[in-house]
Amino acid sequence: MPTTSSGFDSPTIKTFPEFSQRASYSLIDSLLADPEATSDGHDHQSRQVFSGHYVPVTPTAIPSSEYIAHSKALFDELGLSHDLAFDEKFRRLFSGDITVARGPMRPVGWATGYALSIYGTEYIQQCPFGTGNGYGDGRAISVFEGLFNGKRWEMQLKGGGPTPYCRGADGRAVLRSSMREFLVQEYMHALGVPTSRSLTLYVSQSETVRRPWYTENSRSFDPDILVDDLTAITTRVAPSFLRVGQLELFARRARSNAHQNALTELQMIVKHLIERNYQAMIDPNLTFPDQVVELARLFRGRLTSLVANWMRIGYCQGNFNSDNCALGGFTLDYGPFGFCEMFDPRFQPWTGGGVHFSFFNQPVAAEANYQMFWAALRALLTDNKEALTRLDHIREGFAEAMNQEIELMWAKKLGLIRYDKTLLDELLQLMVLSKVDYTIFFRKLSHIPDQLATLKESFYLPSSEQVDAQWSNWLQRWRDRLTNSGDLRATAAAMKRVNPKYTWREWLIAPAYKNAGQGDYSLIKELQAMFSNPYDEQSREVEMKYDRLKPKIFFNAGGVSHYSCSS
Repeated sequence: MPTTSSGFDSPTIKTFPEFSQRASYSLIDSLLADPEATSDGHDHQSRQVFSGHYVPVTPTAIPSSEYIAHSKALFDELGLSHDLAFDEKFRRLFSGDITVARGPMRPVGWATGYALSIYGTEYIQQCPFGTGNGYGDGRAISVFEGLFNGKRWEMQLKGGGPTPYCRGADGRAVLRSSMREFLVQEYMHALGVPTSRSLTLYVSQSETVRRPWYTENSRSFDPDILVDDLTAITTRVAPSFLRVGQLELFARRARSNAHQNALTELQMIVKHLIERNYQAMIDPNLTFPDQVVELARLFRGRLTSLVANWMRIGYCQGNFNSDNCALGGFTLDYGPFGFCEMFDPRFQPWTGGGVHFSFFNQPVAAEANYQMFWAALRALLTDNKEALTRLDHIREGFAEAMNQEIELMWAKKLGLIRYDKTLLDELLQLMVLSKVDYTIFFRKLSHIPDQLATLKESFYLPSSEQVDAQWSNWLQRWRDRLTNSGDLRATAAAMKRVNPKYTWREWLIAPAYKNAGQGDYSLIKELQAMFSNPYDEQSREVEMKYDRLKPKIFFNAGGVSHYSCSS
């Protein structure tokens, strides 16, 4: 029997009919549709949605779609033949044409509503109706849910056209943002960071939309020009796309008695969350209140671990609202993200983000999202004081749990057996003082150098004799700690497994999407290959191109050092 290259003992799925047979729609089979929705999915105008867990909606296909790329790693994991990416019906489906669906597939997709809270404060201003009932998946439409090698996956088009939650927008995504999301999801997976995944990337050869962006060599903070960009659709894949914002929405309706089934709808979506993301970890024989408490404990663990991983690799989720916080505990919604190059705890790539969503503030932002999650669960336990007490205790322990994950992360990055606050604080101060490159510095440190000259290759500023003396003193004390703890060779190898060699550098990504707009996809393929092995030493050619300091010309450059969320 042939097997997939990932080693799963199952036949490779070679045809679209074989792919179709994997369909299994747990969300739309177990949850409630908006009772005011159309049955055929032709529901593309902005409107209020008052109840139900999802709205049936058909995506709007991009015209004249063309293949750009697919994730070989995910195709292997799902057991899909790589030829499927070029199959006409497969391409049409993941370019937004759901008319190719065949049984047991459904001829409509679905979009979901959710609430929005920013740093623990719920907002309805972004809702055009001023009620919060118009906020949700404005251009993200799920078109498939199925079982592959015993795992359930949901496939969602990003840029698949308007839904009732589009708030008057066109529901499209441009090639630039689609390509960034496609590449970064698989890069994060290769880094070992929980994340949604990328399936395919298709671009329209004829349709463009106008978006604000930056002129060439712009030093503007905000976009200073309108550009016509090609539309594209990338398909993101995850065990589910349930978010903290969804629980917020249903809890808000339950607390206000918005309709007679409001509390039931909250119960239903929490049960569905447990089934989709925590089934293997929560005993179904437990009472529902006990399952809710266990859910809170498990999600806390996943969320704190996730944020520690972000900080380990230099990632900043520039807009970590509750609607961008996946209940499965993985990274979701790659819009205004960035990776720290010149070290700055306040690093924030998004022009609309602010310090509260900056690099080192992500643990606090995560706690604010967890606060909203906890508040939503409390609405289910009002008659169970014992369960409420346990739930509250888990909430009260969030900061401590987060600190433990962060301390463990820093210890591993530094090759230490146990966390050393004094050593780390001194290091961070020196990193700021010398303006080190975050990724290059820690990778060079992973070689456990005995001379400062090696580390200085990661500095953006030349250092004085006084600063060099501080560095040398720190380096010697750190090396002494490692020497006293064990084998330096084994420690160096362990450090290289947590400190990547290659990071995302926007100034090296921008040429790829510019070339792609002209039909040249070679740089995308090159980046895919490089990002698939971010911890490995690669060829000298790759190292010379991608393992280097950011040139001065790109500092404060609009669209490279900072960018808006327009996509």
